[in-house]
Amino acid sequence: MKMKCVLGSVVWISLITVKSYAQNNQYSFIPSVHLAITYNKTTNLVFPYSVQSIDRGSKDILVQQPKGTENIVQLKADKPNFTQTNLSVITIDGKLYSFTVDYTAQPSQLNIIVGKTDSVFNSATAPVTLSLGYNEALLKVVSENVITAKAKHIKSDRAYQMNFQLNGIFISHDILYFRLQLQNNSNISYDADNISFIIKDKQKSKRTAAQELILTPLYSYTAFTNVEADSTATCVIALPKFTLADSKYLYIQILEKNGGRNLKLVLKNPQIIKAIPIKEF
Repeated sequence: MKMKCVLGSVVWISLITVKSYAQNNQYSFIPSVHLAITYNKTTNLVFPYSVQSIDRGSKDILVQQPKGTENIVQLKADKPNFTQTNLSVITIDGKLYSFTVDYTAQPSQLNIIVGKTDSVFNSATAPVTLSLGYNEALLKVVSENVITAKAKHIKSDRAYQMNFQLNGIFISHDILYFRLQLQNNSNISYDADNISFIIKDKQKSKRTAAQELILTPLYSYTAFTNVEADSTATCVIALPKFTLADSKYLYIQILEKNGGRNLKLVLKNPQIIKAIPIKEF
């Protein structure tokens, strides 16, 4: 009889403890959406906002963003019948999308719109609003300060009588600002087509799509367009904060429109983490 009372007391105390823990530690969970991909077909995910970061659970899935897009992610299996893995995507509005990824020989869908959207979103033509409360106006103010701030020369690429330089990396409210300079020492003007920020693996595999992550800028201040002969232009590119693993590097490339004077900069993590704090006011 005494033993029953003791056991009853233990059970009662345990129930109280569990109930109290549940009340004081309330969690909500983001469900993972099932996704089936294959080896010889590409699955396209279209998100309502620009993609900020992508994380693969394993190297068995290949991930890339098509050139010129900011809200589309393409997937393909690196090998048939891989073990189930996952994919995490964070968009510029701060939303996390979680996927459980399996292999299938014949996916039922190849083109999937994630979230509510009526068309392919292009952040270059839309106002930038961040979850931190930052908006395009404040990004502009910080960029203006970056233009005139003191900083040491970090990296340059000289070719074709052109000089492409990174003259400073700055940080403010978890946003990195890259100050770039393009000096044209030739007698031919330079029409800039595109600047790309890509995180790459130092060791490339045969199928390099999985080894690259295209970073989407939040804001561009005084973007390079036409750099006249014998002149210099400076721009600031704002990106969400990031650091690099030892096995990766940052590749910055500028392309010439209808030309071949393409220039590049290669950065490692020690150069990124030395970003200089910058104030907005």
